Amino acid sequence: MYEAAKIRRDFPILSREVNGGKLVYLDNAATSQKPRQVIEALTDYYERHNANIHRGVHRLAEEATAAYEGAREKVAAFLGAPETTGLVFTRGTTEAINLVAHAWGRKELREGDEIVLTEAEHHSNLVPWQLAAQATGAKLRFIPIREDGTLDMEEAERLVGPKIKLVGCIHASNVLATVNPVEKLAELAHANGARMLVDGAQSAPHLPVNVEELGCDFFACSGHKMLGPTGVGVLWSKPELLEEMDPFLGGGEMIREVHLDHSTWNDLPYKFEAGTMNIAQAVGLGAAVDYLDALGMDNVREHERKLGEYAYRRLSELGDITIYGPAEDRTGIVSFSLPDVHPHDLSQLLDEEGIAIRSGHHCTQPLMRRLGTVATARASFYLYNTEEEVDTLVEALVKAREFFGAFAK
Repeated sequence: MYEAAKIRRDFPILSREVNGGKLVYLDNAATSQKPRQVIEALTDYYERHNANIHRGVHRLAEEATAAYEGAREKVAAFLGAPETTGLVFTRGTTEAINLVAHAWGRKELREGDEIVLTEAEHHSNLVPWQLAAQATGAKLRFIPIREDGTLDMEEAERLVGPKIKLVGCIHASNVLATVNPVEKLAELAHANGARMLVDGAQSAPHLPVNVEELGCDFFACSGHKMLGPTGVGVLWSKPELLEEMDPFLGGGEMIREVHLDHSTWNDLPYKFEAGTMNIAQAVGLGAAVDYLDALGMDNVREHERKLGEYAYRRLSELGDITIYGPAEDRTGIVSFSLPDVHPHDLSQLLDEEGIAIRSGHHCTQPLMRRLGTVATARASFYLYNTEEEVDTLVEALVKAREFFGAFAK
């Protein structure tokens, strides 16, 4: 049985107070909190095994290498990857997508080629492709979103044609809480000889992911959003694609032989892991995956689906509030606006009661323009949040509305 109250005991930070009130942490889309098991894994690594990996033959180097490569195996299995060869550690989703845009995009794209993204992309899956398009002469095309926050798949079928070289899409929106049909987009892409990239920053932490079932060619996610440390993430790709790509960074470890006038490259995945990697962070991500596996991602998904729909319903009861995205089948994100209240002011007021939410454009400025706003407030829930915390948020929003209403007068 899934018990959020029991799970919460694994997260030391959730017991602290903020401004005299119990912390209500609702900023999980930005970064998740860390369970004691992950914190202990980091401490154990630094206290007992810390050394550089792969190149050393002493005991600590061997232990550190085993822990690092063990984490790779865990993450690969978590994502449904058939083997570890295609799983590259990065600093996060942003670096992973930049790796693809540089190492694949600048080599494969030509003038007149097209890249199809969506109007709802995070900047990390937009700006790298803008730069790649500028460098190669390729053009960007965008799948629009419908009024309910879902993708216009009819327009997607029209856009994805013979000129397309890549389709890139967020698996789940960090604003709208929409889970996109990336499997269908992958089918469209492959039917036209294109590649499919999935930004899984908001899906890998929250719902079961299997890269083979998704049908994607590239999948990127970040450790810090899925209970792991900051500074570590993943790019998964088909090994045959990685073999064809140029290196992203040059230096130690990614080479086989170096001469004064040329170099040859190491085997996968080390070809894309130049220099000293974030070893402890990778080990911590392995511990986070252990924790998520123990809970079961189907259970995590169901808990957050119910919590997200409950939050949508409770906030809707406030009346004069705008909530973005679908009412059902959503992730645990609720973006909203109160009339005549700037999201930053609202976020500051809620912080005074110990409630942490996010305000701003959420690195989706084109989407904000599409929604007709410059910013929203965003409450994002995770596996340790509860309905009681939703109720606390709603009560605080009622007070905030009264406060700002009186202030306006």
